[in-house]
Amino acid sequence: MDLISQEGYNYKFAPSACEACGGHCCTGESGYIWIKYAEIEKMAEFLELSIEDFATMYLRKVKHRYSLIEKQLAEENFACIFFDESKNRCSVYPVRPLQCRTFPFWEQFKNNEGEVRKECPGIV
Repeated sequence: MDLISQEGYNYKFAPSACEACGGHCCTGESGYIWIKYAEIEKMAEFLELSIEDFATMYLRKVKHRYSLIEKQLAEENFACIFFDESKNRCSVYPVRPLQCRTFPFWEQFKNNEGEVRKECPGIV
């Protein structure tokens, strides 16, 4: 089993767990999926959209930043707009934002392993 580790974190991550997980990191409470301009460019190109069309369809402005929009799956359950419920995976995985690429090694989990374990079954 290949494990990913990150300096400064006491846990490791098993990407093989993603297949069975069902996308816990892409769904749940409403939140922000931060995206930078270079990522917007890559995603728009991947989807064969102009940046303007991509922004109109998929972004919301939050103060001076942008977040991908969400879709509501159930009363207290939201998902990233690019989460494919039929496959339980990201439909833009090759160009997903840095926030998604770095999960589960987020600063907020560095000293809170219990929290990340609740969120991600791939934590070992």
